[in-house]
Amino acid sequence: MMANQQKKILLINPPWVIGEDKNLWKQVGSCWPSLGLAYIAAVLLRAGCSVKCVDCSAERFTVNDTIEALKKYQENFDFIGLTATTPLINNALAIARAIRKIFPKAKIIFGGVHPSVLPDEVMARPEVDFVVVDEGEETMKELVQGGDLKSILGLCYKENGQIIKNKPRPLLKNLDDIPPPAYHLLPMDKYYPALGSFKRLPAMILFATRGCPGRCTYCHRAFRGIVRKRSARSILSEIKILQLNYGIREVAFYDDTFTLFKDVVKEFCETIIKEKIDIAWTCFTRVDCVDEAMLILMKQAGCHLILFGVESADEQILRNIKKNISLEQVKKIVRLSRAIGIETRASFMFGNQGETEETIKKTIDFSLKLDPDEVQFNIATAYPGTEFFNWAKEKGYIKNFNWDDYSMSNVVLELPNLSKEKLQYYYGLAHRRFYLRPKIILRRLGRVRTYEQLKQEIWGALMIFNFIFNKK
Repeated sequence: MMANQQKKILLINPPWVIGEDKNLWKQVGSCWPSLGLAYIAAVLLRAGCSVKCVDCSAERFTVNDTIEALKKYQENFDFIGLTATTPLINNALAIARAIRKIFPKAKIIFGGVHPSVLPDEVMARPEVDFVVVDEGEETMKELVQGGDLKSILGLCYKENGQIIKNKPRPLLKNLDDIPPPAYHLLPMDKYYPALGSFKRLPAMILFATRGCPGRCTYCHRAFRGIVRKRSARSILSEIKILQLNYGIREVAFYDDTFTLFKDVVKEFCETIIKEKIDIAWTCFTRVDCVDEAMLILMKQAGCHLILFGVESADEQILRNIKKNISLEQVKKIVRLSRAIGIETRASFMFGNQGETEETIKKTIDFSLKLDPDEVQFNIATAYPGTEFFNWAKEKGYIKNFNWDDYSMSNVVLELPNLSKEKLQYYYGLAHRRFYLRPKIILRRLGRVRTYEQLKQEIWGALMIFNFIFNKK
């Protein structure tokens, strides 16, 4: 145990891409911690390690800011871990190169979605010593405790210049066994939700599950498509910790499909009602994973907003992307949610397999008729590790392999029936047609009840108008 206590670990959440100005949701969006890193930090702390975290996004650090901050640390770290999604991988690698000079004895570990799906690409970089694939808690713990590299499942390492990829690690069976995220290592006062998505502050994100049952072509099948759940007791225990220690008044569930396990949701909601737990909350889910009884119970338990992924109003495109929902389901559930008093946000994507100008126009028209409280339009992005990426690469449609541009607001592939310029045009048009309607403006203003809500509505409107009228 003494050896473990001497291990010094630094975990870094890299900064977002600098210079990106086309992404509306970066301007009005949220700033949340990497809970993956926070879970790993909690496990390492429990194992007796010394752990520190740097959240560059929350601190609003650039890459250079991060490097300067690292130079101020007095101690020498044994291991430094960085997480990275695809649009953040280049920033993470730039930081790793600086780490190699600042802390020459530290071993550098990469984890997260991008290193997990492209371990060879990341391991080929001289500044990277290890890649942890998929879930990182147990793999990281065994690595920092000095385990035999050959026997650590889920680990990639180098031996005599060769990249060695060990067998995958079995997924954790009981998520309740993981300690709560190490919130005390994070700048909790610097996180915030997206404009228009909250009622009360301060707020924080939570995960009630890992994985998604969907098989959508544009998504990486995280955790091998296997979905696991936490108990309602575990979720509520974490909420109480957040309330007691940080004054959290609202939580946003960032699960891909929060309502998948209806028994857990039912117990969660009933306990909130019975114990009169004062918490407001939001979630993401699918229209085929809720019904009227569940929506009523969720509303009674404090849910005020649900994001539903719709993606397209063209049935053939929905089949192409394996969304497996119908537009009738979408209309029914959005109407039900509104009648019950839960606000809705619908997300749509332009540029998936089979997209044309006509199908985009159909989707924009459908979004207006559906009339959710908010919409989120994105440009379909072929992320590595997805069926969409493999299809587009094989067809030669991907014209841009600069990972910085993979932000769901840039066009990185060109479909045969849809030019890059047309796709970018309709992306701007969709926002203009939806958000410049007097109906949507009056509806949002009519729901303002507090000064905080008024501020977020005004700021959100300014950001949207700036995006719309400065769109090139």
